Amino acid sequence: MAKTHYACVECGYRTPKPLGRCPSCGAWASFQEVAPFPPSPTRAARGKPQAEPAALLSLSQVDEAEDRRFSSGLAEVDRVLGGGFVPGEVVLLGGEPGVGKSTLLLEMAKRMPQRVYYLAGEESPAQIKLRAKRLGVKDLLLLRETRLEPLLALLEAAPPEVLFVDSVQTLEAGGSPGSLVAVREATGAFVRFAKASGTAVVLVGHVTKEGVVAGPKSVEHAVDATLYLETAGIYRVLRSAKNRFGPVGELGVFRMEEEGLVEVKNPSEAFLLERPLGVPGSAIALALAGERALALEVQALAAKTPFPAPRRVVQGLDPRRVDMVLAVLERRLGLPLGNLDVYVNLAGGLRVLDPGLDLAVALAVYSAVVGRPLPPDLALVGEVGLLGEVRSVVGLERRLREGERAGFARFLHPGNTRALGEAVERFLG
Repeated sequence: MAKTHYACVECGYRTPKPLGRCPSCGAWASFQEVAPFPPSPTRAARGKPQAEPAALLSLSQVDEAEDRRFSSGLAEVDRVLGGGFVPGEVVLLGGEPGVGKSTLLLEMAKRMPQRVYYLAGEESPAQIKLRAKRLGVKDLLLLRETRLEPLLALLEAAPPEVLFVDSVQTLEAGGSPGSLVAVREATGAFVRFAKASGTAVVLVGHVTKEGVVAGPKSVEHAVDATLYLETAGIYRVLRSAKNRFGPVGELGVFRMEEEGLVEVKNPSEAFLLERPLGVPGSAIALALAGERALALEVQALAAKTPFPAPRRVVQGLDPRRVDMVLAVLERRLGLPLGNLDVYVNLAGGLRVLDPGLDLAVALAVYSAVVGRPLPPDLALVGEVGLLGEVRSVVGLERRLREGERAGFARFLHPGNTRALGEAVERFLG
């Protein structure tokens, strides 16, 4: 006879007897009695014929889901998804509280002609109706069930084309809502439902203080795409961290208005709107985020330090790459930085990890130190090597086209300069 076991509702750790504190995750009073482990099959049972194996499927028999993509109703969301939703796709949407995740879902529901179900686990129908009225949503099919089994039975009886789950941490699925076990089980159930029914599912997930979706890491492995909605100054940025059906790192830019989230059609113009002209320490970089080219301002400030060790403060860029560029400037070009605090910022609140910004960082810092501004019609792109060379980058033609569209007349890139010293002599020498 199988013995009774107990499982931690937070992490799933099993033990023959209840414990006061889970030795795996450290949660207190988290053990619940669970069904016993099934007995090991006997030799006779192992000799019985097993169930028929799953049928093999030829690749030529599989339908191409790419041909059946459908729009989310928002061009910026479609860009991040790689062209729209794929039937049966499961998307995990994360973001800080109040950043606009629920608003984004309602904006999509308002524009989509497909049959959309909205599972409201955190707000009452009255609260959702109040927001929907402000956003201009005429009608919406709401679900209030947070128990997983009854919810799946309802969905299987009348499957929608699109399902929004707000949020996955509110569902009761084998553990208390929000626990690791409940989040993992609920995500797995929605993935199986989506693949079987062809329903596109968007799961809203809370984020931790580290900025990642709360729950086990297996959740991000199970879904097809992981998107993050972030704040960038006065804008909201939708970023893809994982995408099986499109590019990773793609950006969609929105502006939060009274009537809801409004798409920013020209992000380069928006992020350069408040750019000062003729000020030392400012350089325009042609960056690449996913498949999207952007013209962004890199700002640098150098000030004499009162401390024995000068500070290096970086916002929006990779601090290690900035440190490397500073070392190249000091070693290869003789720029004195040993007694200076250096601050480098990507204006607008964006965070872009692109080696193609190295040249703009180098010239912005050099400009700030020597006190000479760069020409206002100059845009820069290029990776800086440890020997002071300017190296090629991905998507150079796409970046240059974006620079021309943004109104810049002169460009400094690996095609017309090969050394950092040459670039400095040309514009700051």
